[in-house]
Amino acid sequence: MRAIDSIAEDLAAGRITSRALVEEALARIADPAGEGARTFIKVHADQARTMADATDALRKVGREAGRYAGIPIALKDLFDIAGEPTPAGSAVLANAPPAKANAPVVARMLAAGFIPMGRVNMTEFAFSGLGINPHYGTPASPWQRAERRIPGGSSSGTAVAVADGMAAAGLGTDTGGSCRIPAAFCGIVGYKPTARRAPIDGVLPLATSLDSVGPLAPTVGCCATIDAILANEPAAAMTPTGLRGLRLAVPENMVLDGMDATVAAAFDRALSVLSAAGAHIQRTTFEQFAEVPTVNAKGGFAASEAYAWHRHLLAAAGPDYDQRIRVRIARGEAISAADYIDLLHARARLISAFDVATAPFDAVLMPTVPIIAPRISDLDDERAYNSQNMLILRNTALGNFFDRCSISIPCHQPGDAPVGLMLVGETLGDKRLFAIAAACEAALGG
Repeated sequence: MRAIDSIAEDLAAGRITSRALVEEALARIADPAGEGARTFIKVHADQARTMADATDALRKVGREAGRYAGIPIALKDLFDIAGEPTPAGSAVLANAPPAKANAPVVARMLAAGFIPMGRVNMTEFAFSGLGINPHYGTPASPWQRAERRIPGGSSSGTAVAVADGMAAAGLGTDTGGSCRIPAAFCGIVGYKPTARRAPIDGVLPLATSLDSVGPLAPTVGCCATIDAILANEPAAAMTPTGLRGLRLAVPENMVLDGMDATVAAAFDRALSVLSAAGAHIQRTTFEQFAEVPTVNAKGGFAASEAYAWHRHLLAAAGPDYDQRIRVRIARGEAISAADYIDLLHARARLISAFDVATAPFDAVLMPTVPIIAPRISDLDDERAYNSQNMLILRNTALGNFFDRCSISIPCHQPGDAPVGLMLVGETLGDKRLFAIAAACEAALGG
């Protein structure tokens, strides 16, 4: 995996062409020994080649093609692409009417010159953190691939595409961890912005109160670059902050429960490295965490808002859904208007309290996921599927509920199972969080 700035420099200097990048990506997608067939739902091979040739032609005659023009990316299957259906990893919408226009975030990536390699796999309708899809297959995490471990979800295909070199970076969405979980399981960086930072128009929703659009990429810097494009902001050089004197909180309640030995060792090592670099690590308790499960006990925003969107489609084609996803959506039917209003008020109250609690700190640190990626085959049992899904989503979902920006960076040693270190920043503190995350990435050897 190479940082997109490094690729951009090679393109500008003529050391590589966009066509060569696209052909390399296509070869990896088509490799029968790889995960391409399970990662891509649709490959835009001809379009990608045409766009690459046009970009190379512009550069050849000295015309400005844009710094990132010609770099291959992957698009999660829930983004509108003009002229195509938006199935969101489902079978029921595979032949839906085509989108009339590109989603704004897709349009912004195209305007920056990135080349979409196609639509990539995901958990059906983005409603699980595991990445399992019965309709299109489940791409395996890069680690111990012969054992076929889950890629994480719901942006499963985006993470595997980036990790395997089928794209240089990609777009995902994050409603409860869907960028950060697959990034952690696949050994890359995943970013969840403050939700209002990038538009979600033209993105098939899960829960609009929580949905956000974010990048998955090899480095923090890559994610910062793409985030600026998605937010329609001018690109700015990112300077890592100094670690010395940073105040980093480590919650001792909830988020460390159930850690396996591999994650615990990687997390403790990360804290030791950051402390040795001069960061002040303070272990503390955030009382607000304890209230979240109770507030969400009936299904929370995900079930209520998903059911509102899906109820007519469920009535017409419920058997065509992944039944594990259908059951989760159907929970929303029992949530009353009064329940939903209570949920809105409780969230506002807890956000206000959490803002006060985190004010003394520069960021909050926790494991992205408390366990390493389980085997796909171990989750065939419904009880195991549900329990592992809840555990895997537990930590990341806090960032969405509290309306924060959050990032997962690798913190494992080479050769070990991928483990993510999650940093949670302040609401709209995205640029500050990128600077802190870049410093942590450098200290941890990223």
